[in-house]
Amino acid sequence: MAINQTILKEFILVGFSAYPHVQSFLFVVFFCLYILTLAGNLTIMALTWVDRSLHTPMYLFLSALSFSETCYTLTIIPKMLVDLLDKDRCISVTGCGLQMCFFLGLGGTNCIILTLMGYDRFLAICNPLRYPLLMTNVACGQLVASAWAGGFLVSFIQIALVFRVSFCIPNLIRHFFCNMRAVVRLSCIDSDLTEFIVTLMSMFGLVGTFLLIFLTYVFILSSVLKIPSAEGKQKAFSTCASHLTVVIIHFGFASIAYLKPEASGGDDALIAVPYTIITPFLSPIIFSLRNKDMKNAFRKVMRKTVALKTNLGLLFLV
Repeated sequence: MAINQTILKEFILVGFSAYPHVQSFLFVVFFCLYILTLAGNLTIMALTWVDRSLHTPMYLFLSALSFSETCYTLTIIPKMLVDLLDKDRCISVTGCGLQMCFFLGLGGTNCIILTLMGYDRFLAICNPLRYPLLMTNVACGQLVASAWAGGFLVSFIQIALVFRVSFCIPNLIRHFFCNMRAVVRLSCIDSDLTEFIVTLMSMFGLVGTFLLIFLTYVFILSSVLKIPSAEGKQKAFSTCASHLTVVIIHFGFASIAYLKPEASGGDDALIAVPYTIITPFLSPIIFSLRNKDMKNAFRKVMRKTVALKTNLGLLFLV
């Protein structure tokens, strides 16, 4: 009993240690996915920055989402990759709290930005005449700032609830990062109420933003169906296809992790892989490959790069 009441200063992330024979393979797979995710998001941000034709609210929201997802993956994946190769999987209580804070805050920010992207498409399709007045670049920036403030406000409340008590041995977090529910269970006191409250907050945030997006698409669909020409309908739907695809993947994978009943069992680390690694990897691919403006901007940048290299080569020859 005396050992169980020892105040903890660090946790041990169990991660994928239950699968010792495939950890090297997992490292290679996750490392490649992470590099491709970074490359995709950085490409979107760079293209949005350098190409003036992309300086519109739709692409500013997309760039903001790419930046948020880059920070989101940076919060957990590098530590996970190190732990896959290192036997010492310790993380301090302070480090755990910071990781959880940024993970929850950025996760909430992503959900809100996806909601704002749906609102942007709603205004563009349902109120095209007022759209330039309502959705200016300044308004877009203010909405993105509000998304960050809202995401981290909820995160701070959850962190305050989770870390208001001390933690006791065993200090094993059965996850590859400081998952909120996994950490709460290590509390020295009965944590059922705290776990219920913080989980309920995550569920409300997840379901609430999804319902708002669903509602915007109900209005979008009703407006699109009123467009007389088939070409007009196809053009309207094409501007929403990428966003809708990412929303389904994002909220689908996240709901599996957050809405999963405790009694259902399963390895939480494996269940978390889709929404922490796969979703950020797929998001920039979907937004890039299904977007003509992005592909055109990429071609223009590549042509300028090739022309610059050619001119430099000729200059050196002279």
